[in-house]
Amino acid sequence: MTPSFGLIIVGDEILSGKRTDKHLPKTIELLAARGLPLAYADYVGDDPARITATLARAFAASRDSGDVVFCTGGIGATPDDHTRQCAARALGVELVLHPEAKRLIEERMQDTAKEQGTSFDPAHPDNLHRLNMGVFPAGAAIIPNPYNKIPGFSCRAGQGAVHFVPGFPVMAWPMMAWVLDQQYAHLHQTSPTIEKSVVVFGGMEAALTPLMVAIEAAHPGVKVFSLPSVDHPQHGRHIELGVKGAQGVVESAYADLRAGLQAFDLQYGPELVR
Repeated sequence: MTPSFGLIIVGDEILSGKRTDKHLPKTIELLAARGLPLAYADYVGDDPARITATLARAFAASRDSGDVVFCTGGIGATPDDHTRQCAARALGVELVLHPEAKRLIEERMQDTAKEQGTSFDPAHPDNLHRLNMGVFPAGAAIIPNPYNKIPGFSCRAGQGAVHFVPGFPVMAWPMMAWVLDQQYAHLHQTSPTIEKSVVVFGGMEAALTPLMVAIEAAHPGVKVFSLPSVDHPQHGRHIELGVKGAQGVVESAYADLRAGLQAFDLQYGPELVR
């Protein structure tokens, strides 16, 4: 059974509107390219208690249901970065300097020193502070960062896991793709999920609900959806009624949906396939 995929986005700058979140649509895109859906997403500001509670729920879902959750942001080493510490608290484990993370961070610092024409001093206070970016919950595994070598980390919980990546899209997105391809390739779907729907004019959701329930009951693996609109610029007041699932089951379910709609005195707009 395919586990549910979730997303946690950490950062005051998102909730304040200072920055527009780009992780949600990109995560949906990364998953969809592999035939996988996003089941849920949480936004949380830079408040340690809230981050810890959110991560505790994510780890519980991983243990109980095998959920796979990505968490973006807050894994740096500045005072407003709390995600690493909160992950350890949520798991009830210690924070430790990961040896491979230490090697990668020092390698990055050596590269930077060469670029600047200076010598690398591993005992310099600034360099010692940068090693905090490799302090992870005990037992964590590395997620490689192709942009600047500063790694993210994964924490397993039961059959699932929570994967932590930076808030910077240029780093986070290839790291998420690496996790999906290296750890979850066996879950990729060769038959991606599709949607087929029709725009319905003059219908009421309450009247259409029994038909929707019947379609789901008759076609396991299919979800029926109803998206009403009252002020659409092209179609005006209408309902987009459709089904989604694997292509093979969607075709027959949609045919039954259209057949069931014949019992209603309705007008129809365009059919949509996604």
